[in-house]
Amino acid sequence: IEERYGFRSSFNFVSGDYPVPSALRLYLTDHGFEIGIHGLHHDKNLFRSRKIFEKQAGEINRYIKEWGVAGFRCPSMYHDLEMLHDLDIEYDASTFDTDPFEPQPDGMGTIFPFFVPNRRSSSTEPRPSTLDPLPSNGYIELPYTLPQDFLLFVLMQEKNIDIWKKKLDWIVENGGMALFITHPNYMNFDKTPNYEEYPVEYYEEFLKYIQSKYKDRYWHALPKDMSRFWACKHELKTTSPLNSTPLTRSSRPSPLTPKPHLHACMLVYSFYESDNRVMRYAEALVKRGDAVDVIALGKEGTPRYEEIRGVKVYRIQKRMIDEKGKLSYLLKLTAFLFNSLIFLTNKHREKPYNLIHVHSVPDFEVFATIFSKLQGAKIILDIHDIVPEFYASKFNQNEKSMVFKALVMLEWLSSKYADHVIISNHLWEKTILSRSVARDKCTVIMNYPDESIFYKRPRERNDGKFVMIYPGTLGWHQGLDIAIQSFSLIKDQVPEAEFHIYGRGPEKKNLERLIAELGLENRVFIKETVPIDQIGKIMANADLGIIPKRNDPFGGEAFSTKILEFMSLGVPVIVAETKIDRFYFNDSILKFFKPDDANDLAQCMLSLRSDKTLRDRLRENAQKFVEDYNWTKRKQEYFSLVDSLTKN
Repeated sequence: IEERYGFRSSFNFVSGDYPVPSALRLYLTDHGFEIGIHGLHHDKNLFRSRKIFEKQAGEINRYIKEWGVAGFRCPSMYHDLEMLHDLDIEYDASTFDTDPFEPQPDGMGTIFPFFVPNRRSSSTEPRPSTLDPLPSNGYIELPYTLPQDFLLFVLMQEKNIDIWKKKLDWIVENGGMALFITHPNYMNFDKTPNYEEYPVEYYEEFLKYIQSKYKDRYWHALPKDMSRFWACKHELKTTSPLNSTPLTRSSRPSPLTPKPHLHACMLVYSFYESDNRVMRYAEALVKRGDAVDVIALGKEGTPRYEEIRGVKVYRIQKRMIDEKGKLSYLLKLTAFLFNSLIFLTNKHREKPYNLIHVHSVPDFEVFATIFSKLQGAKIILDIHDIVPEFYASKFNQNEKSMVFKALVMLEWLSSKYADHVIISNHLWEKTILSRSVARDKCTVIMNYPDESIFYKRPRERNDGKFVMIYPGTLGWHQGLDIAIQSFSLIKDQVPEAEFHIYGRGPEKKNLERLIAELGLENRVFIKETVPIDQIGKIMANADLGIIPKRNDPFGGEAFSTKILEFMSLGVPVIVAETKIDRFYFNDSILKFFKPDDANDLAQCMLSLRSDKTLRDRLRENAQKFVEDYNWTKRKQEYFSLVDSLTKN
């Protein structure tokens, strides 16, 4: 549920009473969640005597070290903030701002984190922890600021989340921290009546409320991130609500101080809000604490500046995707090069960038970074589409033409200039290594689906229609004319079938003309592009995904991330049997058709429409296959590359 709405939380485990497999902990941390300790045993008050606490503290510290834990929360919210100094923790979360219904009802009286000094120690030596801990003279306390679910829905039998909403709104008005506890074991997932449970929909509704009412206005931080932020921001002077006297920290740098945050910039000749690859990079960096600017194109009606989920987006040039000739296309690319050069240089003068990640097409956009590079910024060239072949496909050129050879030379120069090159699939890696880049300077990062958007979910559509769908660019090499012709061949045999096309591009008018010529206006629909966070829901309600691309030198080696997205959603997919798709996939996980063959594609459509067993088998096998091809598992490769380049 949390992943569905873009949230991550800390799962706190009772370490002594229940087995917590390492595989479970690894799964959670790999997916961006935090692991915490919820005491050693769930019964009785840990703080009922110093002797009892000291006996358990050693065992708790062992789990803290073994699991790499930053924070602690005591069962039943018992607390003794002085005794807690015996734990090797960065933060504790065993208190509330105010809650008279808890076993230990003394509230902290604040909706902000605060520093708890260790009055028994003047040492500034770091604790023996693995997570850049506070010095041993204190830790950060994170008081819960919303009532916990058990109190509201089980004990008090509240029938809605109005109290959560009102308290959150008040916290926002006062600029505070919203921190709350939920218990999966008190959530009712199967709707079977149980007086000790509450509908899981309450929690889901609250996440939706946060996401919708406060969109782009909140920092969604894990507790450990908040603790480190607070400690660093208030490194020299922190005031605790327990003691109004200012608490002076050591003047030397705190061992807590995390690695320096990067100031990064993405340069991209596309629309940021519909470029999933760029969004993944940018949001991943922001979520780990880096600052990211994006310099991109704008559509009519979009603001010149916008902050999207923490990413600062600057749209410096408008674009209509209507290029018919080479000159008009080149002029737009060149205009963006000079506009971005000026804009980027000015931004760098205001606040220098550590890293600039340039997304191609075009390769030569990398030269917009010249001022920043001379000032020490590291440059990544990310080749989404291999330009010489892309150009040849778009404008019907061959590899012997002077323009093609010039583009290969430009690719070589751009790659030479960049500090590192990312390429989007392994076949293109082979091509680019053979002509432009040294092996140790090139990394493959594919277009992995974002599982917070593309995940299997219950279908919401039950209209009796058989809906096939294509989402993406409306270009010639995407082969949509082939798919429309195929649909016309089966329309009478499958009267309930419809073909929905989402996207925009230079072939739109030609496709609309073809639809009219074939009399398919009521069966084939071209719809506008929708934001990336909405397309997942639309695709999930389809019966069949269609990827009909042509097998030209470009399309035959261009990897379509839509295939993996359909697989993640549990939607069977038909794909042209191109070189790149045979490289990654086989017949057990998708249905291949002969490229450029409308008749064969039509037969595949009929086959999958009539054979539910085949659809289910492809869906099941694809779900297993795609488990290893997602952004959460692979983003660490990108972080490692970025940190090695910037020495971060």
